Amino acid sequence: MTPSSTPLSLGTLPQQEPHTVAPHERIERRFAELRAAGRRALVPYITAGHPDIERTAELIGALEQSGADLIELGLPFSDPMADGPIIQASSQRALELGMTFDRLLDLVARVRPTIPLVLFSYLNPILAAGSDALDRAAAAGFSGILLTDLPVGSDQEREEWIGSGPLSFIRLVAPTTPDARMREIAAHGSGFVYLISRLGVTGISEQLPTELPQTVERLRSAATLPVCVGFGVSRPEQAAAVARIADGVVVGSAIVRAAGESVEAAARLATSLRAAIDAA
Repeated sequence: MTPSSTPLSLGTLPQQEPHTVAPHERIERRFAELRAAGRRALVPYITAGHPDIERTAELIGALEQSGADLIELGLPFSDPMADGPIIQASSQRALELGMTFDRLLDLVARVRPTIPLVLFSYLNPILAAGSDALDRAAAAGFSGILLTDLPVGSDQEREEWIGSGPLSFIRLVAPTTPDARMREIAAHGSGFVYLISRLGVTGISEQLPTELPQTVERLRSAATLPVCVGFGVSRPEQAAAVARIADGVVVGSAIVRAAGESVEAAARLATSLRAAIDAA
């Protein structure tokens, strides 16, 4: 089956104009703006539908106002293998409240933020959404897609479908990835490369891995795309440490946990992270 056949069964920087820039170019432009300004990206992750649909919409706006440069918006999935307990619980809550792919697109189309949005998902929900899923996501307002369970070389047909689509195809790199494999992964992605800071699932860590600077340097030598680091980054001082070596800082579990308290708590955390990144 080919993508074009029957449906698959399976801050403060100048703001972009989402209706005049192609979806896959928005992330590239954002990082170009950041680079020109000598700044690093703040990339919060939130789970769509957590704590509920309306507060997800409020969160997107609040995070944008708090200095987020991109937002990863997670589509909840019933078997989130790469997610730790905080994000797993948020996904379960969102599913119980009825969050779906179509409802997520409706939410994004209604909110229409001016910063790029990355659709963060596992493969199955995207396949279940049909062969036009990527086009619909782009039309709703997404700029990129990140799939946690589609490594380079695992499924050439589906990788070509996503890679040739309208969204930047964000790729994941693990800290144990050999240099040659890093080059291969980076060559088959776009937008930016997401470096997982440590092995295991998402979550909050007391300290960053001591070898992280060396891992980032290896990835920079292998990739021309911007490098963003996530997994375990939760406090302003950790965000600052990552900002000194990478192009962007991804914060997930800490933001999701704060969002469970209130939109204001998540915005306060994002503001403190933004300040730390800018001061790094």
